[in-house]
Amino acid sequence: MSIDRVGIGTDLHRLAAGRRLVLGHVPIEYDKGPVGHSDGDVVLHAIIDALAGAAGLPDIGEMFPDTDPAYKDADSGRLLTAALERLAQAGYAVVNVDVTIHAERPKLSPHKAAIRAEVARLLGVDVQAVSIKAKTNEGMDAVGRGEAIACTVVAGIKRTR
Repeated sequence: MSIDRVGIGTDLHRLAAGRRLVLGHVPIEYDKGPVGHSDGDVVLHAIIDALAGAAGLPDIGEMFPDTDPAYKDADSGRLLTAALERLAQAGYAVVNVDVTIHAERPKLSPHKAAIRAEVARLLGVDVQAVSIKAKTNEGMDAVGRGEAIACTVVAGIKRTR
């Protein structure tokens, strides 16, 4: 399957006690979670921005502004579904996503397969079209100190019409 366009998306959230950690729509057991207007799912937020960038659509902040109470504590799976509808209306479909999660803790190796399967399901693509990698920041910066979590995504899309 050919790729017609490529986009890059990133997201970063501070971590705080008492917040739920969700990555790629998968709940992860941890004592901290992202501070954000929605559920703070850095994986889905970065995917939305990568797809939007590839298709020339507005970024996640324009599509789902944090000033709109409709998105307060919103499930990012719902946001991704809405972004995919806009992608389809623009005449594009997802080919693949390459996801790198940046987190010192928790260790994500045990969760990568579940995240990969859920992201593939949400995107409507084969699991082979989704790559999930996890990296630490070797103790450097806010991510390395466990104060934040981040994600970088590269997405490929194809024209459907």
